[in-house]
Amino acid sequence: MEESQKGGKLIIFSAPSGSGKTTIVKHLLQHPELNLAFSISATSRAPRGEEKDGEHYYFLSARAFKDHIKAGDFLEWEEVYRDNFYGTLKSEVERLWAEGKNVIFDIDVAGGLRIKKKFPERTLAVFVKPPSVDELKRRLKKRKTESEDRINMRIAKASVELATAPQFDTIIKNYDLDTAKQEAYDLVANFIGLTQQAGKQENE
Repeated sequence: MEESQKGGKLIIFSAPSGSGKTTIVKHLLQHPELNLAFSISATSRAPRGEEKDGEHYYFLSARAFKDHIKAGDFLEWEEVYRDNFYGTLKSEVERLWAEGKNVIFDIDVAGGLRIKKKFPERTLAVFVKPPSVDELKRRLKKRKTESEDRINMRIAKASVELATAPQFDTIIKNYDLDTAKQEAYDLVANFIGLTQQAGKQENE
């Protein structure tokens, strides 16, 4: 997968867990004029709630994930916690490019920066910043999907991730979700070269 290879643009949304990046990405996917397709990440963690394999994630065992790492099948990967891997399969991006799509990622900070480094010319890397770490903790608790210990681990990780924000192309401050959605739309529309008219329609 070389920079010169034919294919669409890559649009990365990264943020600490609970910042609202997933909501923003879902909003953008509802706009057909952006020609976006979602890159499904692979993970070694178990499905949560109603998550489905091949729709929310590609769920792999830790052993299978490690085999893919050895084979060089990932564009990027990270061991977030012990034996808890996340990554982007090269085949996933190639599949979406073959469909003529721009690929959008909802991905952790380290992974987002790795992809940006590999495809600097065709990637827009956006960091979604929460109002505060306290607000982040409140949002994670409200989800009621994880233990207090896991939430505290996420908050500790968030502090480190927030320090990487300046390495991204742009930062969206998600203090008001509707404003953040509009800002994200305008950024992506501009990056893929959509006409001004399309941007006006979104505002109407």
